[in-house]
Amino acid sequence: MPHADLKYSNDLNIDPSSILRDIEQVIQSVDPSSGLCKGRAYPAAVFHHTHILVNISLLPKPHRDAAFTQNLLEQLERQIKSHLTQACQFSLGITYTDLGYTTGAFTPNG
Repeated sequence: MPHADLKYSNDLNIDPSSILRDIEQVIQSVDPSSGLCKGRAYPAAVFHHTHILVNISLLPKPHRDAAFTQNLLEQLERQIKSHLTQACQFSLGITYTDLGYTTGAFTPNG
């Protein structure tokens, strides 16, 4: 299950929920086996320069090679920027988790 984190200056006029939905759709269109994308948005009240930073985290898989990553990066950048209506600094990164990571659903007993 991928993760998407948006960190942005709170003077940026964006709809973070819409951006997170579109990020999930792009990831699923490039990799239908990816599943749902957990998304979070963090507006910063204290900041220096108007900006948005998007971090995408995926599990490593054999098909997620350099060409896959470049294609995903380009599609995500295009889609996210379509939501922006004002000048800002833009950063987007895709990272792959290492072996020291666990993920899955948790359901408490009783």
